[in-house]
Amino acid sequence: MQITLLCDNPNSWIIPYVKEIEEQLLVKNYKVEVIENYRDLKKGDLAFFLACEEIVPEEYLKLNKHNLVIHESDLPQGKGWSPLTWQVLEGKNEIPIILFEAVPELDAGPIYLKGTIKLDGMELNYELKDKQGQKTKELILNFVEQYPDIEGEEQKGEESYYPKRTPEDSELDIHKTINEQFNLLRVVDNERYPAFFYKNGEKYILKIYKEEDI
Repeated sequence: MQITLLCDNPNSWIIPYVKEIEEQLLVKNYKVEVIENYRDLKKGDLAFFLACEEIVPEEYLKLNKHNLVIHESDLPQGKGWSPLTWQVLEGKNEIPIILFEAVPELDAGPIYLKGTIKLDGMELNYELKDKQGQKTKELILNFVEQYPDIEGEEQKGEESYYPKRTPEDSELDIHKTINEQFNLLRVVDNERYPAFFYKNGEKYILKIYKEEDI
């Protein structure tokens, strides 16, 4: 069976987990190729699109028998961007994670597997990503193990969408307490989109760590 792992951002947080997935599939004697551009997709059996920033055109979806995506929401609720981040900001500690078929319409394909990312409410960004990455790996390996004896279920219910986040979403309100904004501090990235605030026309950058990580 030919399996392709596509991540179109070579600097993505998910890259170490993609490598782990590749290694575990190779151990089981699957043919695996890791690519960074959807234009490099070839004919095969399974293509997994992991933390992709570009939407794969329909013509490329025809190359593999199944094109699969991981998404952290209870689809069709929470379609769109950064669903785990948005739900952490909402104060949720149990985040659905779903493996589903990629179709031309955004986040609309049949669902194959569901799981849950369980949080204690204290994780910072890198810890959230680790839990997300580990669950992603688990779902992919489970799907491959069950394939082709696995069927998808069409999405049901009312849909909703999360918007794309930008670095500006990491702004703190100096008139609110740290406790009130703790979930925002949990999801900021100290290097790519750090927390910041403005005071008297000056912009200040804040970085957050756990004591044991310094």
